[in-house]
Amino acid sequence: MAVLLQTKYTLSPITNNIPRSHRPSLLRARVTCSLTPAKKSHPNREKLVLEKRLSIIGGFGSHILLEPALAGYAGYILADLGSGIYHWAIDNYGDESTPLVGTQIEAARGHHKWPWIITIRQFANNSHALARGITFTVLPLVLACNDPVVHGFVSMFAFCILFCQQCHAWAHERKSKLPPLVVAFQDMGLLLSRRQHVNHHRHHRTYMSYCIVSGVWNNVLDDNKIFEALEKVLYVQFGVKPRSWSHPNSE
Repeated sequence: MAVLLQTKYTLSPITNNIPRSHRPSLLRARVTCSLTPAKKSHPNREKLVLEKRLSIIGGFGSHILLEPALAGYAGYILADLGSGIYHWAIDNYGDESTPLVGTQIEAARGHHKWPWIITIRQFANNSHALARGITFTVLPLVLACNDPVVHGFVSMFAFCILFCQQCHAWAHERKSKLPPLVVAFQDMGLLLSRRQHVNHHRHHRTYMSYCIVSGVWNNVLDDNKIFEALEKVLYVQFGVKPRSWSHPNSE
């Protein structure tokens, strides 16, 4: 003899914290339970076997996952641009006495004299300054906002900025010394490659190719002479020449 128990519930308690616009496509569950007496080896002993079947009908609306994913992609793309703007600024302006970023400016100037040194430094040596800045910037944003789209953007942007110096170091290293996965990502254009970054150190007239996450912005910025235009504007307005005008040479 079998007893069939069937119930159908809308799991409203889990939707209390989800916006109403997302609720129509949320979860419904049907739980089917049957109790079946079963005999095992001895005819006088019976045992109840409980079978549970759970089927999930519907699902989360695709946009709930799509929006944070798109925000993360935007963070990845804009992190490359952000790395380029910051790289351009510290390469061309300020010195070791500049507040907050003086040590990074000094390190950038040393990098243009001895670019290969970045490949032998440990990750912490290359990235600790960025990690400190990201910690004090991202943590308040994450705590203040509970929007998954904002979290998706901020998390990916911060992650890429944190690792941009490592991407930079890989772009100075020979492929034979890099992990295969890194080489694959470089060849796919997901990470800055040696071929992309070489213009930054070898161009005869001015620095180029400042972006150091994926390098996706370098052609746009270089072909349209965006940084050269900014340098001219700053020179006209403030009389400050960028270091790129002094024709630096790497040793």
